[in-house]
Amino acid sequence: MREDLFLKSLKGEKIERFPVWLMRQAGRYMPQYREIRRKTASFLELCQNPFLSAQITLLPEKLLNIDALILFSDILIPLLGIDAEISYEGGIKINYPYKTIVPFQEKKIEFVYETIRLVKNLSQKPLIGFAGGPYTLLAYLLEGKTSKEFSEIRKLYYRDKERFFYLLNEISKITFKYLLGQIKAGVDAIQIFDSWTYLISPEIYKEYLPYLKQLIVDLKKEAPEIPIIYFFRGSGFLYELVKELPVEAFSFDWTIDIKKPLKEIKNKAIQGNLDPLLLYAEKNTIEKKVINFLEEIKKYRKTLYIFNLGHGLKPDMDLEKVKFLIQIVQDFRLQ
Repeated sequence: MREDLFLKSLKGEKIERFPVWLMRQAGRYMPQYREIRRKTASFLELCQNPFLSAQITLLPEKLLNIDALILFSDILIPLLGIDAEISYEGGIKINYPYKTIVPFQEKKIEFVYETIRLVKNLSQKPLIGFAGGPYTLLAYLLEGKTSKEFSEIRKLYYRDKERFFYLLNEISKITFKYLLGQIKAGVDAIQIFDSWTYLISPEIYKEYLPYLKQLIVDLKKEAPEIPIIYFFRGSGFLYELVKELPVEAFSFDWTIDIKKPLKEIKNKAIQGNLDPLLLYAEKNTIEKKVINFLEEIKKYRKTLYIFNLGHGLKPDMDLEKVKFLIQIVQDFRLQ
């Protein structure tokens, strides 16, 4: 595959402008997504359809001229490999009746790998694979639904630490197999989403870190050429704990002044961290804020940076404003 801005910037090579992609860049704010979505009875059925999932993955290339694609899927999908029952209609619901983690059956999520192969056959853009971080995935499994607090996993930590670490270790092994499968299918980079870590104490996070680090080290042993990006919510208070993880890039949310990691983290790429809610502003405000933001980034580095939001796009956002945002970033020159 040809070298491009996204992979060059991750490697610290010279680039003429910053690359840009956006979390949830293919989603409900796009009429084209909604049209494809109507072809299936449920969101899970959509994820399990490689042909339609590939179409959705490719939408940002066609509509936004984005610099990198990210696989259309969901972080709960690997739970299907351990016989979890998942429903998304009317809110996420996960039924898992087993007391232990049953053996991971990779054939049950083969549709993910087929989606990757289809996308790579249809596009020259770099493709990002992903998974939820082990803590985040276990939080969903134990809660059985989405939540504002994800209290069940924290209760387990305090009530039965031995079981907490057993489950965390098992989920980490599943995440490794799932991500390695994506790499073998052809993704060019990996992003680990730890969406719910901002809900836990530094004490718990410190004890979780060895499992996360081992996952990354194991992936590096198998595929040293594949860059790994770690995204975590609550960047402002977890930053000091995670900045030494052996990844190629950190993706920050908007709770941290990005100048801090830009100054302190050497030889690793930084991704983020514009507040996505800026896209509800008028275009002149968006343009001013984004240019000022990029001027600040430029003071600290001219590579090892990828523009992104601090989290994902919202379903009611304006597609034209998303296009406008991307064009501003792509017009901004480093020389």
